[in-house]
Amino acid sequence: MFEYFYHEILRRTVISFGTLFNGITIQKKDSDGDTYSSVEVPLAYGPKQKFLARIEQSPDLNRPVQMSLPRMSFEMVGISYDSSRKVTNTQSFLAKSKDTPQLVKTYVPVPYNIEFELAIMTKLNDDMLQIVEQILPYFQPSFNLTIDLNSTIGEKKDVPVILSNLNMQDDYEGDFSTRRVLYYTLRFTAKTYLFGPTSTASRDIIKRSTVSYLTGSDTTNATRELTYSATARALKSYTNNVVTTLAQDITATTKTFEVADATGIKADKYIFIGDEELFVRSKTDNKITVDRGRDNTKAEKHVSGADVKGIDYTTTTLPSVGTIGVDSALIEDGDNFGFDGGYLWKVAANSKI
Repeated sequence: MFEYFYHEILRRTVISFGTLFNGITIQKKDSDGDTYSSVEVPLAYGPKQKFLARIEQSPDLNRPVQMSLPRMSFEMVGISYDSSRKVTNTQSFLAKSKDTPQLVKTYVPVPYNIEFELAIMTKLNDDMLQIVEQILPYFQPSFNLTIDLNSTIGEKKDVPVILSNLNMQDDYEGDFSTRRVLYYTLRFTAKTYLFGPTSTASRDIIKRSTVSYLTGSDTTNATRELTYSATARALKSYTNNVVTTLAQDITATTKTFEVADATGIKADKYIFIGDEELFVRSKTDNKITVDRGRDNTKAEKHVSGADVKGIDYTTTTLPSVGTIGVDSALIEDGDNFGFDGGYLWKVAANSKI
């Protein structure tokens, strides 16, 4: 059941959260309002208790520098499943690999909430107010972080980071040997997703689909049956099958024109000239009548001598599909292929129409 995989989702979420608070500065101004000092507040990963212990447990109070303030620290303090964002149970989906043209299969991501605490420590109240005021306006109460959660498929999601709580502590009481420190603790929740393992998906493409419709409530003894069959059809010549060339220049509106040799062209089939797909309605000698710009291709001008490529002119047999054109059998992943379909009625001998 279990296999090794590591998308670094938790690590990337922690790093992305920390980068939100990079570059926060405090400024000191003189009586004229001129800035004479600007300090960037250092940020580190770790619990605030270690920073407090460094201040409180140092026996030498005469050290020149005990700890420089202001300072910020953050840490991941919890992770929990978020049932309110549940999508489905163990359902997988296909996606294109970011680095290769292959399809990969992965499970639907599972929603999890990650709890963070941001601790802010300052000596002066004005320093604390400057820091907090640079943070709070961005959370109303959430701020979206765009994180590449699954680099294999290039899945980027907006992860809301919600500010849920703010606690303040000012230890201003004490004797002259006690150092005053202001503590603000901000609690955040990041609503992220965890992806399971990814694996190479099968490259088999469904070439034919059949749907049967039965009448009546008793499906075992249905008197009538309607069957619809749809076969995937290639929109280009994978075999590069050049059947002839144009014998004249044609405009984007020309529907009847002459080719050098129409022997290899069949009515009710598709041809390709340049980037345009055409449907052959009929042919007389070397003149053919076509429908222009089929399957969302654009009707264009073409010059005499241009290659005319045939699609599905030769056939092959595939298991569970039957006879199918060679080009349709070679349809690639991601091809926006078309469909050929037809209906078949089956009526019981004792039924009336």
